[in-house]
Amino acid sequence: MTKKRALITGISGQDGAYLAKLLLKKGYFVVGGERQNASGSAWRLKELGIEDKVKIVPFELLEENNIIDVIRSGKFDEIYNLAAQSFVGNSYSSPIFTSNVNALGVTRILEAIRHFSKKTKFYQASTSEMYGNSKSGRQNEFTPLQPVSPYAISKLYAHWMVNMYRDAYDIFCCSGILFNHESPLRGNEFVTKKIIKDLARVKYNELSNLTLGNVYSKRDWGYSEDYVGAMWMMLQQKKANDFVISSGKTYTVKEFVNKAAKYYGFDLIWQGKGINEKAIDKNSNKIVVKIDKKYFRPTEVNFLYGNSDKAKKILKWSPKTNINQLIKKMCDYEISRFK
Repeated sequence: MTKKRALITGISGQDGAYLAKLLLKKGYFVVGGERQNASGSAWRLKELGIEDKVKIVPFELLEENNIIDVIRSGKFDEIYNLAAQSFVGNSYSSPIFTSNVNALGVTRILEAIRHFSKKTKFYQASTSEMYGNSKSGRQNEFTPLQPVSPYAISKLYAHWMVNMYRDAYDIFCCSGILFNHESPLRGNEFVTKKIIKDLARVKYNELSNLTLGNVYSKRDWGYSEDYVGAMWMMLQQKKANDFVISSGKTYTVKEFVNKAAKYYGFDLIWQGKGINEKAIDKNSNKIVVKIDKKYFRPTEVNFLYGNSDKAKKILKWSPKTNINQLIKKMCDYEISRFK
């Protein structure tokens, strides 16, 4: 039996690594598309023990000819586009680059599929950031999209392009609107990893305190390894469709901090308001958390809370890992690095 062939762009990222692990387990031949200057970024594949089991090819979202060559010669059954300029904060300082990669990069892939590999199924990583400050309660596939950052706007362009190519050219392409999902393999630039890692450094006296921005924004956090399973399920359907993937629970950044701090043995008491707010460990009377205005975004998404009923009904998908289990996985990973 011929192995299915899959291309994962951004394979060295958190989701790319977990997805590669899943597809290899299912018997796929996995090709990873990576930027040429991304050398040394395969540590996640090493962590999962699959570095030598995937084929890495140069894949530049800014280079149309490169994309065409890879897709035309690859004969892929499935393509998962997880590559992006994925840092919301950075998108304010580099909006043109962010748009070129996240928006036009996806269009280049869709065009290559349309002209050279029309039977290939395509998955696009959309984001809950597209909802912006929507006034609705739980957000589903029909909630109005009101992005407030260059990152989210670029993702929304790609999201609608996927819809257009599906309708206009009968291509099997779909988007997963994934809410925040974390893991021990999360990049240091993301707030959850910063919280978990810096609290460990405070615990082991390598750092004086954790510094954060807005601790009152609410997020719907899940586990990356659960969520990549939903990506695969989307491409196994008879009909292409978009799905919200979320935990169905929402917490403030402060609540996330409190849970992680408790796991590390801190007993936090919060004092003050605004940028003068801080968290003190009741056991040592030491300041563990401070607020720093440099971490505030020009525009902030205050509330994300997903509704994945459609995924539950059609894909038979639901999250397996709750926030406490997720935090335990992330904390244990950091503790093991210190030990």
